[in-house]
Amino acid sequence: MAEPLVPTPSAPPGGGPRVAIQAQDFDVSAELALLRAQDGRVGAVCCFVGTVRDRSDGDSVASMELEHYPGMTEKSIEAMVDEALRRFDIFGARVVHRVGLLAPQDQIVLVAVTSAHRGQSFQACEFLMDYLKTQAPFWKKEATPQGARWVDARVSDDAALARWGIAARNG
Repeated sequence: MAEPLVPTPSAPPGGGPRVAIQAQDFDVSAELALLRAQDGRVGAVCCFVGTVRDRSDGDSVASMELEHYPGMTEKSIEAMVDEALRRFDIFGARVVHRVGLLAPQDQIVLVAVTSAHRGQSFQACEFLMDYLKTQAPFWKKEATPQGARWVDARVSDDAALARWGIAARNG
C-alpha cells in the first residue's frame, strides 16, 4: 500500500508549486483539486477569486494590464505563504495571479487555503489577500475613457494589512 502524500512547507499536497504567476486563465476546480490532493486531513477549503471590475473610481474600465518582475514577485508571495503557514493552523496554500492584458470579468487572482476547520482557512485566505493587495510587486494600469492610469494601493487596503501587524510599504 502506498504511503499517503504528506504536505511540506514548500509545496501543496498535490506536489505542485504554491505560487504561479501566469498570463493564461486558471481553472478554480482544478486548482482546488491540486491543493487538496491526497490529503485526508483537509476538512476545509477556503478560496478567493478576484476579477476585473468594469468600473474604478467612478470611471468605466475597458481593460487592466498587470506587470511584474519575474522571480521577485514569486519570491515575495512565497514568503507571505510561509508567514501564513506560521501564523495559522493550515495545511497548504495556493496563489495564482495573472499578468498581462485583462478585460472586465476576467479572473485576476486565486488564493486558496486548506485546513482541518474553516476558521483557520478563512483567516489565512484573508491574510494572504490583504498582503497581495498592498505588498506584492505588481503594477496595474487601467484603460479608461480619460486615458491609461496606474492604480495605487488604497488606504483601506493598507489598513486591512495593518490589522495583521504588518506595516504597509506604500508611499
